[in-house]
Amino acid sequence: MTAATEKALSTAATWVGADEVEVLTFELNGELFALGAVLVQEITDLVAETAVPGAGAFAGSVINFRGKVIPLADLRTAFGLEARAATIDSRIVVIEIELGGEPTLVGLRTDKVHEVTTLARADSEAPPSVGMRWRPEFIQCLVKREGEFIVVPDLQAIFNQQQDARQPVASNTRH
Repeated sequence: MTAATEKALSTAATWVGADEVEVLTFELNGELFALGAVLVQEITDLVAETAVPGAGAFAGSVINFRGKVIPLADLRTAFGLEARAATIDSRIVVIEIELGGEPTLVGLRTDKVHEVTTLARADSEAPPSVGMRWRPEFIQCLVKREGEFIVVPDLQAIFNQQQDARQPVASNTRH
């Protein structure tokens, strides 16, 4: 299977056979992003974070969410965006995503949450392979709406890459 075919299948999975999909839109560093609304468990104000020693920048802290300790991820790291100080509009979007075959709650930092809206498949397209400042494998698709582009990130690819980066490299040397 070619990379283009895999990307097309990944993009098609966003729509799950439908012509439209409900999404939650939010901002990171002035860019508009969208997540499937079915992933969203809750939107919360900022809460106290606990740094995890030795954790990377992507998910370097945990929060208490309804009595459960969950990782707090920053998609800015995956997209190479600058870190920003929290503002009065900053929120945490708690999602449930399958990681390692298990449903996992994860908090995502956002600069501002906008709305739940419907996006049309006809308005989506795969990200261009050149001219992007972000890794195209981290983007499921781009959706054009009212003269602007909404980035639909491929959360599975982002979280899997972060997980793979944390795995120790096996040594061929035997002791």
